[in-house]
Amino acid sequence: MAETKAAKTNDAKKAKVNAAPAFSKETYMRWYEMMQLMRKFEEKAGQLYGQQKIKGFCHLYIGQEACAAGAITALTKDDKWITAYRDHAHPLGLGTSPNAVMAELYAKATGCSKGKGGSMHIFDKEVNFVGGHGIVGAQVPLGAGLAFAEKYNKTGNLCICYMGDGAVRQGALHEAFNMAMLWKLPVIFVVENNGYAMGTSVQRTSNVTELYKLGLSYDMPSEPVNAMRCEDVHEAVARAAERARAGEGPTFLEFRTYRYKGHSMSDPAKYRTKEELETYRNQDPIESVRFTILENNYATEQELEEIDNKIKEQVLESVDFAEKSPYPAPEELYTDIYVEKDYPYVMD
Repeated sequence: MAETKAAKTNDAKKAKVNAAPAFSKETYMRWYEMMQLMRKFEEKAGQLYGQQKIKGFCHLYIGQEACAAGAITALTKDDKWITAYRDHAHPLGLGTSPNAVMAELYAKATGCSKGKGGSMHIFDKEVNFVGGHGIVGAQVPLGAGLAFAEKYNKTGNLCICYMGDGAVRQGALHEAFNMAMLWKLPVIFVVENNGYAMGTSVQRTSNVTELYKLGLSYDMPSEPVNAMRCEDVHEAVARAAERARAGEGPTFLEFRTYRYKGHSMSDPAKYRTKEELETYRNQDPIESVRFTILENNYATEQELEEIDNKIKEQVLESVDFAEKSPYPAPEELYTDIYVEKDYPYVMD
């Protein structure tokens, strides 16, 4: 029975591989390395949380890697990124040092948010990652605001704004959608629909279960995307980016994906079946890319193993860096609260 199941899985993967892949060897290799770093980093973060080295809230991205990787190759380094609190993978893919992200999870001064933000508030201006945000849906109007700034300054850049499926129930989303369409802002709204808002399924929270349709009421170009595949994500984001840069305004993409772990580290995820989880594991985005690489002789098993080992070393190095880093000094409690600015007028 196990052999039959394995054979079916292999046949399904083969069916997905084009005789002539639409993307280059370099793109597939980049996706593989990027997603493996995300996966191994998150697996280690989960292990460290269990050891109480990482505390507070912690939301892992395992299973959703293609949502970030496919979009990264479709956009430019000058575009802005913003997301919710499941936010470790995006900056890693954009180039933030694993050391800085791990140190932030440890609440160390060398973290990318100086140890003050923790898991839910990763931030890196150098790669235009404008944060993870802990308030559900709060990043949606901020994403529209970032896009407004790009349009106002005539940069030609855009903002891609991620959210979870629970965030689409927030009123702020509808206000942001209305303004974004009215002003034709260069923003790509993405809902990472992994099926559950915490432990509540999409079917139990709305009559509209095909979430992309929420954008249609604003005449916003909207579409569902198989976000277990980097290829589909890249193509959808590239189309949306072309519209945004042409001044045609926003797009709403529903990335249909799945998280293998619970909502957060405190969630045992007993609300779903083992069969459901296995169905998505058989569509694993990393395995799909790995299969395409091997089938097209882009790399050998040994070469991929060397990449895997290099990434494992990177992750271990980030843990060592975080362990040895100092905590913020007590006086840091009073810094980064207000922006110092000279105003052109004086108030009496």
